[in-house]
Amino acid sequence: MAERPPSRGSGARRSRAVPALSLSIQFGPGVPALEVSRARLRRWALAALQSDARITLRFVGAAEGRALNRAYRGRDYATNVLTFAYPADETGRPKHTTAADIVVCLPVVAREARAQRKPLDHHLAHLVVHGVLHAQGFEHDDEIEAEAMEALETALLRRFRIADPYRRST
Repeated sequence: MAERPPSRGSGARRSRAVPALSLSIQFGPGVPALEVSRARLRRWALAALQSDARITLRFVGAAEGRALNRAYRGRDYATNVLTFAYPADETGRPKHTTAADIVVCLPVVAREARAQRKPLDHHLAHLVVHGVLHAQGFEHDDEIEAEAMEALETALLRRFRIADPYRRST
């Protein structure tokens, strides 16, 4: 006779199912290892996921970041994060699976963290969450989208005791 799973009492709190995440971490040429563990990167990405995903996080230097931004966005400077989301029907994956490459330019992230007077790992967490949300179709092209995405990012980062990255100093 098969064993029954333990029953949940009426007071049990239900949690959302955790999406499956296949996470690959890459480092561009000359990019030093991070002082952030793979486990932390994974937790940040999972927090922002709403469906199963295959994601590559690639950490690059300024030259590669600039070349990618120039080639794919027509902007001749290195930016902090670029997200390359792949449509499910082109990859053959089910539509409920997210597939993306997220490129983080570490020199830019470090410079921004210093300028904003925040810990590097907090800024990095924000950009991983931001990139994962973009991979799932979130945008900030207009004020309404931007406000919604910023509110979601802030709520997700709060889980890690990271301050609102959009808080304006007065």
